[in-house]
Amino acid sequence: MPQTINIYHVEYSLWHNTLALFAPFANEPWAMLLDSANAQHPDSRYDILVRQPARTIRLVNNKVICQPPLENSAQTNEFDLFSTVQAALAPLKNSHQQLPFSGGALGYLGYDVARAITPELFQQAPNQAANDIPLPDAAIGIYTHALVIDHQAKQTYLVAPASMSQAQAEQFWRAPAAPYAPFQLTSSWQSNLTEAQYYERIERFQTYLHAGECEQINLAQRFSASCIGSSWHAYSKLRSVNGAPFSGFIQLPEGAVLSLSPERFVQVNSHGQVQTKPIKGTRPRHANPAIDRANAAELLASEKERNENLMIVELLSHDLRQVCQADSVHASQLLALESFPAVHHLVSTVVGQLAAHHTPLDLMRAIFPGGSIAGNPKRRAVAIINELEPHRRSVYCGSLVYFSANGRSDSSVTIRTLCHANNQLHCWAGGGIVADSKASEEYQETFDKVARILPLL
Repeated sequence: MPQTINIYHVEYSLWHNTLALFAPFANEPWAMLLDSANAQHPDSRYDILVRQPARTIRLVNNKVICQPPLENSAQTNEFDLFSTVQAALAPLKNSHQQLPFSGGALGYLGYDVARAITPELFQQAPNQAANDIPLPDAAIGIYTHALVIDHQAKQTYLVAPASMSQAQAEQFWRAPAAPYAPFQLTSSWQSNLTEAQYYERIERFQTYLHAGECEQINLAQRFSASCIGSSWHAYSKLRSVNGAPFSGFIQLPEGAVLSLSPERFVQVNSHGQVQTKPIKGTRPRHANPAIDRANAAELLASEKERNENLMIVELLSHDLRQVCQADSVHASQLLALESFPAVHHLVSTVVGQLAAHHTPLDLMRAIFPGGSIAGNPKRRAVAIINELEPHRRSVYCGSLVYFSANGRSDSSVTIRTLCHANNQLHCWAGGGIVADSKASEEYQETFDKVARILPLL
């Protein structure tokens, strides 16, 4: 049955404090926030709050679990995540093209969604990464309620089923502040790789590189600590000092995802125009302005970092051409410096035009996972990562994503991202390894990337 969604405009001055609006629902299963975090960044504009989905779609051990089941599930491939989400979106109807999200699918795709897309790549690895975090590989809600805050235009919109009046839609988002237990670590951070083991992994990758199997991989280590208290409290603290434009918080029955991502994965606008913004190239920030400027200049001049970035631009361009008009795909900007609280990054922008017979979900399937956090060639890099890293990546290097009923979508790359489950907190950091990588520098870069995360907590 078609379901019409209405959009109501509300007063921005009364509906702009994202943290205060979301806090009462932060412990509610399937409450989610896509958060621009008030970042001073051109991509920081919208905050999107959702709760109480009409349907949930989870991927667990390559099996799609849809609740309640789709009415037309017999006509779709119910074991395929992307076609299930597409079928669940189909009944939602609206024509509100001005909003990024006007109801639809929102949640995360963990890195291990790649196991469902290309299971054969993971079967190649002689060692299999351990799976010890009890979060689904993907968790997507179908939402007919949302609060969309446009901080640039200073406008706020309520998304609600057509059966609801504006007063009822407003009441849906009104609740008293909820108490929470303060977050606290109860152990020190421990990595799943010692420094010597990280170096040894780089050496093992170099054998694949010299054999001509792979030019680059992203090698990560995972930091874990025991903890008590509220995931939301931890996220609020981290968000206040990281200011990342693609931040987000997701609460599930199994645990929570806390993301402070600086990186867009792929965006599709209402005209089918596609944009992806890969990050490759990093230098630490410094409190001394002169040293900070020198670090940025060094990054811009680094031939190694520039070559890595251009390699990923080429890889992503290839991926986009699978579902875009081939002659539309090009780099609109190369090797731009973007600075964040902890690090400077090199960022490029690749654009294209989605082919008429393809959807944003087709695009996501074609390019997932992102080349900037896998390697080149991507298929071989994914298999090598599964061999070299001791644990699965879970949500790390996947994507927070929405697919709106109006045809628009946007997504992040879940770097600078933590998972909280079973009183354990996990955080990853990695870097691109190429032929001329120096192991000590690559190892240090992983710490630079979490310099505003691990010490703060």
